[in-house]
Amino acid sequence: MDRRNLLRAAAAAPAVPLLTGTAAQATEHVERGSGQRFALAVLPDTQYLFDADSADPAPLRETFRYLLDERDVVFMTHLGDVTEHGTAEEIGLAGGCFRRLDGRLPYSVLAGNHDVPSSTDDQRGDSAYLKAFGPHRFTEMPTFAGASADGYNSAHLLAAGGRRWLVLALDWRVSDRGLAWAQAILDKHPRVPAIVTTHDLAYADDAGVAALSGNGQRLWDRLIKRNDQIFLTLNGHYWPPGRTVLRNDAGHDVHVHITNYQDRYYGGAGMIRTYTFDLARGTIDVETFAPWFLAKRPAARTPLEAETIELTGPADRFSLEIDFAGRFAGFDPPALPAPRPAAAVVDRHTAAYWRFDGAGQSVADGATVRDLTGKGNDLTVRRLANSGPDILTVSTEHHPGQPAHASLRFDGGKGPDRGAILHTAPNAALNGMTFEGGYTIEVFLKLPDPFVGDHAWMGILSWEGRSGDAGKHSGWSPLEPTCSLNLSPERFLQYVVYPADRDADPTSWSHALPVGRWTHVAVVNDGRRTTLWVDGSKIARNPREASHGIATLGRPFVIGATSFDLRYDQGFYGWLGDVRVTARALTPRQFLQRLG
Repeated sequence: MDRRNLLRAAAAAPAVPLLTGTAAQATEHVERGSGQRFALAVLPDTQYLFDADSADPAPLRETFRYLLDERDVVFMTHLGDVTEHGTAEEIGLAGGCFRRLDGRLPYSVLAGNHDVPSSTDDQRGDSAYLKAFGPHRFTEMPTFAGASADGYNSAHLLAAGGRRWLVLALDWRVSDRGLAWAQAILDKHPRVPAIVTTHDLAYADDAGVAALSGNGQRLWDRLIKRNDQIFLTLNGHYWPPGRTVLRNDAGHDVHVHITNYQDRYYGGAGMIRTYTFDLARGTIDVETFAPWFLAKRPAARTPLEAETIELTGPADRFSLEIDFAGRFAGFDPPALPAPRPAAAVVDRHTAAYWRFDGAGQSVADGATVRDLTGKGNDLTVRRLANSGPDILTVSTEHHPGQPAHASLRFDGGKGPDRGAILHTAPNAALNGMTFEGGYTIEVFLKLPDPFVGDHAWMGILSWEGRSGDAGKHSGWSPLEPTCSLNLSPERFLQYVVYPADRDADPTSWSHALPVGRWTHVAVVNDGRRTTLWVDGSKIARNPREASHGIATLGRPFVIGATSFDLRYDQGFYGWLGDVRVTARALTPRQFLQRLG
């Protein structure tokens, strides 16, 4: 953009919100590439910092110092228009500034229309830009994955979050040769998610809603929409910043983002945007701020510096929710473990083990689900009142690490009360086991998304024995079962147990369970204390209560609901996978290794 259009756009630009919190939000430390969390830095148009005799690289130097000393990122990408006129002097000054990153932080740079003759594409030949920011600049970086023959397009492979990521840095105007080169890079790395960076791809209205430019439409049609790997695009050139989501040929989302702050005070002052990928949470958290202003003492900041230190509008500070595994499954399907036989998860301590992948497994009323330990704790299927065949079905849904690749789909609920249960026979050995030496109860479960309908207290599993019959008077009701694993209406997991040797009812609670994904739940008792584990994380809401065994009273063990006064009303809603009961306490390592 030129200065005339800059002044016109600045007059119409919306006001920037004042910083509402401390600058510490922008300086949160992210360990470089560790675990499932890492950050990328995005640097848009810096042209007014390298503008003939009015050049001032100080803001960019502070941005680079900040990235190196105060914020760990795995990669930085510049979106073009490094300089205002693309002269050898401006390019040389900018190139010297970038040397601060060399050998310390991998990065990419691409040409904008102010860095090269704007009427040319990447076949333009030699230029001051190419001399300073051509492929030779990146060859020593561990992330460099090649450049086009003309030198104006480059590819970069990052290792972060337990996988590889591809960044394509494409010229201001990519030729047909450039597009063929980019496609060849994608074909060479077909299972790597990709980010396309270029100078001109989309523009936004004053509300921050983005649309493809003419050049962007060509890139979309010829490259982006055809390659499911590309999930994010970043460009500068236009202001105001904005974003949109487009659907590619595979029907998947592609996030299109515009980042440019040259219309802001001091030409943007080296303002950067960080993209923090959190693969565990399934989010990308985006922040936009100016390290040059951040470094100044608050009392010394001018009003313009104070209001530009951090931008918090919806186009500048936001979070993207992305199911990374699901989004990338089309081109990089996860390598799921094969089903494991029962012998691989059953040992002499296993009291009972049920799974639902048996050939021809029936869930009609009266059908049997075998106890694969061979100890006779088989389950019988029974539907509750008002329940038809569809209340309980066999499903191929399963936890990725579950030994059996099958589950039961329960459609329990209220209005009317409905559900299904599976219960042991009256003489099953499990009914009377009190587990005074310790025990572990495990189940895989998944709640539907959306979680709809009237679902009050949902039982997952229990023993039918009543606490009053066991001589327990400390609990909520004498009709309550002596042991049960339940879900509250808020989806909080609850485990209640009445010990075999005392009048007590220790209860453990979890946080609200997520919907739409599988969860591994383990109840572990070491002979003294009961602990609830969710996905390998310890949950213990009542650690002071001792818990010695279970007062089972010889009553049947039940999956799919919880009995109250030996009656069943509402049943479970969701999927239940493998269930295992072990007559000893397992460590988290043991149950995660053996059941997922």
